[in-house]
Amino acid sequence: MVVHRPVMLKEAISSLNLGSGDIVLDATFGGGGHAREILDRILPDGKLIALDADETSAARASDILKEYDGAFIFVNENFRNLDRILSKQNIKRIDAALFDVGVSSYQLDEDSRGFSVRGDGPLDMRMDRRQNLTAHDIVNRLKERELSDIIEKFGEERFHRRIARYIAEARNRKPIATTAELAAIIHRAVGFRSRKSRIDPATRTFQAIRIAVNDELAALEEGIKKAVSWLAPGGRIAVISFHSLEDRIAKNLFRGYAALGVLKVITKKPLRPENGEIAANPRARSGRLRIAERI
Repeated sequence: MVVHRPVMLKEAISSLNLGSGDIVLDATFGGGGHAREILDRILPDGKLIALDADETSAARASDILKEYDGAFIFVNENFRNLDRILSKQNIKRIDAALFDVGVSSYQLDEDSRGFSVRGDGPLDMRMDRRQNLTAHDIVNRLKERELSDIIEKFGEERFHRRIARYIAEARNRKPIATTAELAAIIHRAVGFRSRKSRIDPATRTFQAIRIAVNDELAALEEGIKKAVSWLAPGGRIAVISFHSLEDRIAKNLFRGYAALGVLKVITKKPLRPENGEIAANPRARSGRLRIAERI
């Protein structure tokens, strides 16, 4: 059974300054690790609204729904729609918001989801499988230049042109159908150039395609803006991110709101996982936590 370990759980929860009766938004429910910790701090009179675009999270949320009946609401929606969701729940303001963005262990370790460079599954990569666009569409239908731009912009991959050319040449022979096929193509394109890298040569390209499929960066910016608008004075927002593009969005938004007198930035530099956490969970290595408070 796959177990998702929330990264910087202790730091994230403590940073929110939670108390009994608080109304909290967990924008990325995932496996529910943050949710339980939040609920234990806001009971008996608090309420947690948890969101997740992935429908598989609903099953994991069902146990918490039973355990914390009345204090916990789960909605299978992308956090970019949080304003509509909170309005529907008759929520007027929130006392804290938590975003733990990126892909979860559940998604990475399930080959059928198509997120991992090490698996062999369909080219899917959808967080929300109700949407039509998949990784297969991006890999096989975009023009070579468009594919190169995505890999450069969202993957920060220096060999984006070469990778896009190899993909285009391969799909001209037959459609690229699986993650293993795509990873092998990328390895042929840049493998020998990445011998000194600690990560798989296909990682950045997979990341770029996943971000494009799910429109992740635009959704994150939209979600943070809406959460800030819903925060009560003194309420806090925490964002855990796992690569520079996500972290840059949180940093720039927090700084922009601080300049306008809307937020006070609590973390001038992002908090990072402790060595012990990284040793126990290597996926935590790239985690960054930023915190701000509504003025």
